[in-house]
Order: sequence, then C-alpha cells, then structure tokens
Amino acid sequence: MGILDTIQQLAGQAGDDSHSDQAKVAGGFIQALTAHPEGIQGVLSALQANGMADHVGSWLNGQAQTATPDQVQQGLGASGLIEKTAEHAGVSPAVVTTALATVLPMVIQHFGQSGQAPAAGGDQSSSMASLAESVLGKFLSK
Repeated sequence: MGILDTIQQLAGQAGDDSHSDQAKVAGGFIQALTAHPEGIQGVLSALQANGMADHVGSWLNGQAQTATPDQVQQGLGASGLIEKTAEHAGVSPAVVTTALATVLPMVIQHFGQSGQAPAAGGDQSSSMASLAESVLGKFLSK
C-alpha cells in the first residue's frame, strides 16, 4: 500500500465533520509536502522566515504552542502549500489554514522527536508514510 492509499484510508476513518476536515487537510498537507521540492525543511524555513521561529522551536522540542489560522497564513502563504493542500483535500484555503493551526504542530513534532527536521535527501517516502499514520491516527483516536 502506497502513502496516498494510507492517507486516503486513514482520512476516511476520521469520523465527525470537524475531525474529517482536519484529517482531509492533514492528508492533503502530507501529499503537498511529498511533492514540495524542499519538503519539510522548506516548511520549517518558510515558517521561521515569516515570524514563526518561536513556534517552530517549541514544536521541534515537543511543546504544543498553539498557532492561529492567521499565523499559518503568514508563515506558509508564499510557499504555495496552503493552495496545494486545499486542492488535494478538496476544501477551501480558509479551511486549510484553520485545520493547519492544529495539524502543523503535530507534523513538526513528528519530525522533531530528535529536536530537528530530517536531513534533506533522506528517505522521504517512509518518513511521510510514518507521518501520515501518526498524525491521522490522532484524529481516529478522538
């Protein structure tokens, strides 16, 4: 089973509407990350360059500092990931920024368990599959 199959299967199991939107956005975001030339490192760089360095630092260290949809828009707006995520998830960019305020800390924490993002050129496919299972699994357990 490929990563996209895993994402679709897990997102489909998410349950109620709010969890379903978050799961769709999480899946869409992971798909967008998979296709993004800079991957998760590009996301971290964009967030840090756009005023969210403190958030990124706390997420990489396992803390759950919250973000607002406006902060997500500010941090990722120029990267194209919000629009790509909306396209993959089949929701509006506004739904994406709202859901990413919850999803983004989980994604960054997943990669930051060692205190840093994975090195560029690493095994992105297995990292993304593991991320999909970890993040989407949290919505299934709620």
